[in-house]
Amino acid sequence: MLIGYARVSTRDQHLNLQQDALRAAGCEKIFLDEVSGTVASRPGLDKLKEQLRSGDTLVVWRLDRLGRSIRDLIDWVSKPEHDGVGFKSLQESIDTTTSNGKLVFHLFAALAEFERNLIRERTRAGLDAARARGRKGGRPTALDAEKRKLLIELYEQKKTPINTL
Repeated sequence: MLIGYARVSTRDQHLNLQQDALRAAGCEKIFLDEVSGTVASRPGLDKLKEQLRSGDTLVVWRLDRLGRSIRDLIDWVSKPEHDGVGFKSLQESIDTTTSNGKLVFHLFAALAEFERNLIRERTRAGLDAARARGRKGGRPTALDAEKRKLLIELYEQKKTPINTL
């Protein structure tokens, strides 16, 4: 049986494209998550693990939908493979039921982790450069020092309910 998995990182993104592609590929069941790929515990992925049986094939739209870490991706493919479960990625044309597919999988997994590390390094460099120019990140403060002090005093007096502040 072909079992699909689709994931988006934010609520602004939509699962429709992935679901349509997985259905077109012949997936009988599709599990969904709306959470970052870096999060280890994902409800849809946990349910999917319980469903996989020998002879099944896990299908994803793109390799990075399953995970961003090379370690996680290799674990995801290696463990089920040992139990007789295959893996397919539609966009990268990876099919680990073949020798060529296994090779391509390991190459793409390394590239996915490399891309993630590059993004992290660029972000960190940008933040460091902004700090060096005196810019601070984060949301602007909503209260000035005087209003903040007043709110703390009211809170500590325990006379004014919080929801009225």
